[in-house]
Amino acid sequence: MKDLLLIFISSVLINNLVLTRYLGLCIYMGVSRKVEPSLGMGAALVFVMGTSSIFCWLIYRLVLVPLNLTYLKVIVFVLIISSFVQLVETTVKKMNPRLYRALGVYLILIASNCAVLAPPLLNVDKGYDLIQSVVNSLGCGAGFALALIIMSHMRERLELAEVPEPLRGMPIAFILTGLIALAFLGFQAMIKI
Repeated sequence: MKDLLLIFISSVLINNLVLTRYLGLCIYMGVSRKVEPSLGMGAALVFVMGTSSIFCWLIYRLVLVPLNLTYLKVIVFVLIISSFVQLVETTVKKMNPRLYRALGVYLILIASNCAVLAPPLLNVDKGYDLIQSVVNSLGCGAGFALALIIMSHMRERLELAEVPEPLRGMPIAFILTGLIALAFLGFQAMIKI
């Protein structure tokens, strides 16, 4: 149990995909303008990462490894992730059309996002079992969601602040991301995994 908690905390804070590995910045910058779309995207990412990791692990261990086809893992993982993204897109479109419009093209971009492909690849590389893979993937999704929510709150507050003209918009967003990343990098001194 302690190992699972360590894996989860590590993937949320220490090895955060956005802030320490710099993956998925397109969605991170695009969706983090407002809190509501950030919450929706965070939930979608947690769901897609968690569920697709189960199927990626099963297909990898039960099909690709026995047939000596491990070189196809990236293609297979992308197909599995794309299926779950399609499921999320259809569900969000039916259940919350306003959120669907707010997320726009970024919802579809989850399928080709390197941050979503990273957990299954990391799970395979680290030799995690099924439970460890799911915990790591959920932690990666939660870490991405945490980064999105922190950034969206800060960007909403910045709209009320007096930001110099040359720094308005994306420049200040990148500066904030760098500062948040520095804070998250400080967690690496706590635990080494």
